[in-house]
Amino acid sequence: MIARMVKIEIVGPSELLLEVLSLLRDLELFQIEQDITGFVAEEDRDKVRPLLLDEKTMAERIYCEDLRTRIDELFACLPREEMRQSYLDPGDVLESVNETLQRHSALCREWCRKREELRTELAELGGYSVFLGALEPHVTTIAPDSGLDFIGVTIREPAGVAELMRTLARLTGDRFQLLTVKAGNGTLIGLITMEKDLAAKVRGILGEQHVPEMTFPPELARMPFPEKIRHLRARTAEVTAGIAAIDGELARFARRWGAIYARVRSWLDERLALLGNTVHLHRTGMCFFIHGWTPAAEVPRLTGEIRTKFGGAVLVEEKQILEQDLDLVPVTLRNPPLFRPFELFARLLPLPRYASFDPTPFIAVCFPLFFGMILGDAGYGLVLLILALILGRVFRQRETVRDATRILLVSSCYTMLFGILYGEFFGEVGAGLLGMKEGFIVERRQAIVPMLCFALSVGLAHILLGLLLGFITALRRKTGREAMFKLVNILAILCLVVLALSRMEIVPRLLTRPLALILIFLIPFLFFSGGVLAPLELLKSIGNIVSYARIMAIGLASVLLARVANRFAGMTGNVATGVLLAVIFHAVNIVLGVFSPAIHALRLHYVEFYSKFMVPGGRKFEPLRKG
Repeated sequence: MIARMVKIEIVGPSELLLEVLSLLRDLELFQIEQDITGFVAEEDRDKVRPLLLDEKTMAERIYCEDLRTRIDELFACLPREEMRQSYLDPGDVLESVNETLQRHSALCREWCRKREELRTELAELGGYSVFLGALEPHVTTIAPDSGLDFIGVTIREPAGVAELMRTLARLTGDRFQLLTVKAGNGTLIGLITMEKDLAAKVRGILGEQHVPEMTFPPELARMPFPEKIRHLRARTAEVTAGIAAIDGELARFARRWGAIYARVRSWLDERLALLGNTVHLHRTGMCFFIHGWTPAAEVPRLTGEIRTKFGGAVLVEEKQILEQDLDLVPVTLRNPPLFRPFELFARLLPLPRYASFDPTPFIAVCFPLFFGMILGDAGYGLVLLILALILGRVFRQRETVRDATRILLVSSCYTMLFGILYGEFFGEVGAGLLGMKEGFIVERRQAIVPMLCFALSVGLAHILLGLLLGFITALRRKTGREAMFKLVNILAILCLVVLALSRMEIVPRLLTRPLALILIFLIPFLFFSGGVLAPLELLKSIGNIVSYARIMAIGLASVLLARVANRFAGMTGNVATGVLLAVIFHAVNIVLGVFSPAIHALRLHYVEFYSKFMVPGGRKFEPLRKG
């Protein structure tokens, strides 16, 4: 149900403002309202103005924002490490933390700068290693004093190999060797081997033809290829070790100091949140005013805590909720433990407005009832009951799944109850084996018309309940014509139902003429309260009632599927095969029996029932909170 809210005004001297806000944040039961309409009388509004931070408080805010930014920059350098919990009170040591942060930030920035340099170098070394590693098998067999020189090139396209070979043959008189290999990254690499006295000429021509030569850092330029490879490997290992050492230093720093700075960061967030909330407040010359909302059940606690901490210096006053306030009152749902899991369904829709009804109690009562009426097999209900117990135990730490399993648990109990009434346990065969009387109350396969009448009766009661709740909601919201429209619809539907029953001679025909006269009498009120489209709305409500026939239809489909499963199992002529087929068919039917009843039961609530009374668009109650 929707918790009753109280409009509150808190007044106190300006110097106690932040302390009061801090207390409200710790209590977590008060939502600040920025708009003072409805809180301050219109003739007094010129005396109240928005609260602006004084010079000292503004300086504190700038200081806290700067400190938080620098802590964020520090954390950007640190690795994610599991941190111990810190119980430091930052408010007492903020200056010391600020000074320490300056030294630590400089140290961590230097570590990060060195690490970035090493990573850049490692990336460059990796590029050289790809090139030289691909050529290593071909150059290690050549002696250093062979008088040969090597030129490494990258070839853009495989077709360029033939052109390169023709150029080299012309320049060297066929005194060269070209080896091409593909590197790990797919690049085509060429190694040209020739006499040293030809190397300079070849390099010049290749440069003119834009064949890129692989260049190396100056310290590698004069080394032979095999020595370049050894040097690169050694330097790569050295750079990798340097990066690991810096990462280790940062990790040790994070484990030692991270918890302290995280605690300070959290405290700064809370302090800045308090300072930020002051823009929603108002003041006179010497006093502040805090306007907002709190649940009625929490008013004694709120007033008691403020009185205990501030004595008579801060006053709490309850204000009357005016008609124009109804759409502004925040909404919070408070349901007993039995109904609370069904808030999972209510959360799928927008919150109802304050003067409306919380749909949770109604869906908590009717959803399992509809589910059980549709599925209605004691064997299926037993399977779902066991499944709900297992899932509830496995996922007890996950709130959403835990609520869903509790809903399934209640629904499975109703399924077992209706299964006993229908005489069904995995269809009619299981009921016979257990000695259950088939169709203890009604046999669904045979009693199609009675089941249809039963489903329509349930729909009639459900829709009339929705219209009655809509009538009460309209009275609460003081919309008289809407209230009249709901009441006229209720009377018209009752008259039409009794007229239909009299035509079927279920009720005396003597009621026909009086009911017809009542309907004629209601027509002007119907048009007056609902407008020109009022008859269509009435027809829509009747169509909504007819829609409940799906309870019978989907339930009948489930019964027939169970019967098909048992018949197929009996036709196999083999016990093992028959049992296997029965298990498969019944398992499919159970899966369908979970989703189909759930979807259609929810549809009957969301589309047919809720539309009669629920007014969406409520504001969520969001009190000041820590963090």
